[in-house]
Amino acid sequence: MIGDTEASPVLAMREVTKRFGGITACKDITFDVAQGQVMGLIGPNGAGKTTAFNLITGVYGLTEGAILLEGKAITGKRPDLIVRLGIARTFQNIRLFRNLSVLDNVVIALDCHETYLLTSSFMRLPGVRRRERAIHEQAMFFLASVGLEDKAATRADAMPYGLQRKLEIARALALKPRLLLLDEPAAGMNPEESLDLARLIRTIHEQFKLTTLLIEHHMDVVMALCERIFVMNFGEKLAEGSADEIQHDPDVLKAYLGEGFKRAQHI
Repeated sequence: MIGDTEASPVLAMREVTKRFGGITACKDITFDVAQGQVMGLIGPNGAGKTTAFNLITGVYGLTEGAILLEGKAITGKRPDLIVRLGIARTFQNIRLFRNLSVLDNVVIALDCHETYLLTSSFMRLPGVRRRERAIHEQAMFFLASVGLEDKAATRADAMPYGLQRKLEIARALALKPRLLLLDEPAAGMNPEESLDLARLIRTIHEQFKLTTLLIEHHMDVVMALCERIFVMNFGEKLAEGSADEIQHDPDVLKAYLGEGFKRAQHI
């Protein structure tokens, strides 16, 4: 098991509801993500999973409820402030600076934490140059963490899809999060690639002592990584429990996993 589920939650969702006009995308969602935990958020397409991520990161405002990061409410805060508080995410559809180098994509994330004075930058003072070298070294460190150090000079859009996924993770790590949100990181990958990515996620999770919330449809990835799983359906909670409990849950099998999954897992 990764992490200590008895610790105070890093993320707490409390009766979170989001309505778009007459449509309720999330209704009374309540769960905790404990310090050091990898938690899965799963369910059919349209279940409300990405809406939940957008609520956590401030893209959408809540209709009702509260979201707390380490006991402090982040409800209503701007997305950039939420990033600075320690939440980073990847996206279902890769969002890179495609015309920039792999290295520059990570440097931009690191620059979010910098407080250069405009005059110092223009004058190229020694302190600025030292800091730029340090940022370059940090960026290379994060690239090495996902196995992309040899791609630093490559344009982001010149890399294969799977490597772009790894770059997006490296960029999220560069934001130095306490909570990492991964939105379908294995989307578009074959089974071998998805399990390779799962191993990478486990490695960086442990290396950087992260707390991670994962949306994923590849059940092999979910079952390999997640010690606890929250299942959504039609915007509401369907089930919550350990990986073993979820893959035995009759409601989850009926609504999402299916009997074929049960047979494939020999359960």
